[in-house]
Amino acid sequence: MKREEVTVHVATKDILEDEQKKPLPVLEKFKPDQLGDDQLWGASFSHGLRPCVKPTSKYKAAQVWDRYMTVRSNGGLNQMRAGIADMVAVARIMNATLVIPQLDKSSFWQDTSTFSDIFDELHFIKTLRQDVRVVKELPKELQDVPRARKHFTSWSGMSYYEEMTQLWKDHQLIHVAKSDSRLANNDLPLDIQRLRCRALYHALRFSPSINGLGKKLVERLRSHAERYIALHLRYEKDMLSFTGCTYGLTDAESEELRIMRQNTNHWKIKNINSTEQRIGGFCPLTPKEVGVFLQALGYPPSTLIYIAAGEIYGGNAHLAEFTSRFPNVVFKEMLATEEELKSFSKHASQTAALDYIISIESDVFIPSHSGNMARAVEGHRRFLGHWKTITPDRKRLVELFDRLEAGQLEENSVSHLVRQMHKNRQGALRKRGGAPSGIKGRARFRLEESFYQNPYPECICRSKDTER
Repeated sequence: MKREEVTVHVATKDILEDEQKKPLPVLEKFKPDQLGDDQLWGASFSHGLRPCVKPTSKYKAAQVWDRYMTVRSNGGLNQMRAGIADMVAVARIMNATLVIPQLDKSSFWQDTSTFSDIFDELHFIKTLRQDVRVVKELPKELQDVPRARKHFTSWSGMSYYEEMTQLWKDHQLIHVAKSDSRLANNDLPLDIQRLRCRALYHALRFSPSINGLGKKLVERLRSHAERYIALHLRYEKDMLSFTGCTYGLTDAESEELRIMRQNTNHWKIKNINSTEQRIGGFCPLTPKEVGVFLQALGYPPSTLIYIAAGEIYGGNAHLAEFTSRFPNVVFKEMLATEEELKSFSKHASQTAALDYIISIESDVFIPSHSGNMARAVEGHRRFLGHWKTITPDRKRLVELFDRLEAGQLEENSVSHLVRQMHKNRQGALRKRGGAPSGIKGRARFRLEESFYQNPYPECICRSKDTER
């Protein structure tokens, strides 16, 4: 698939030349020969594969059902997106009409956005009309009827949800309290897996305002550089506090994060050994570590890097450890005008959607931690053609960095080791991974690679197989 043929559902209207926009900081105009190294920028071979989401010949169109399912989606943007796609599949399995989901307004971000603020609601309904009946709201006569309130079991398969259809004997309405990770990654029918992909990659299109601005920001980036890296620098207060990672922080910063963790009721683990977390590879890479990593991979200091993230904890004091190596760093606030971003202020999920669009469209995507955003972007880029996504091996990198810091390694040796370590971690074709060997019981489902992180083979196939 040619790169230029792919869109991320962003607006196609041309950008007006005379539009008001904030200029980027003065950047060196990059020369093509500086960025022409295939090892740095080239995507993996697609092996003749392409997105493959059409239903099989056995798939039947949805019927009109008088049984309804309401959903409260929980988490940040990408956790909600995956959960909504799962609920589309669950509604199909349970023969339910799906009411447009309610979005999480009580998470860390306190975002009051509704579904239609973030997604194109009409497009969502129309795109899924052959799969699941979707309505904007419950019929008035059902708004006060008793409902079955369910916390569906995580990582459940077909047999579980087929059993749940017994709820329809006593209820016309089911309310699902959480949407995240309600569906298994593997061992589901092909048509259900493809429906999940249709829901996530086709139906859940961002709203026109988000798509329009996302497209503009991508265009502005490319006006200053032929290529750019999108770096998901997850060095944010909530992530550091949640993981208990304090390496490189001051005592005051570490204490602030500890207090935040203690005061966040739904974070179950309160006492965390930061050193053990880092050695185990569970911490986000620090800005300094990311800078060393990119240098070791061979990217020149002039590389344009878009930071897809919220506010970096500690601000410039920590970010400077990265920009000293890669000064051409850009945030969305540097690309867009204050007026353009005004309507997005205090709506973290909407600004995260801008980061998502820019990350999908980047030449290289690199996450500093394997959270929901990182998994979602990696999976989408695999779906679109196995575009280059470099996933740092944090556990092994930390060991290298510590040896380098102790003077036990030369920088040239680090570069060679880092490149060898990551030659098979760049988004190339591979089948989705299962649980580690030796893991038994339901715990293995949680440890499987996420379906949305790698939808191969169900949603990616050879051209001759796309009409199956």
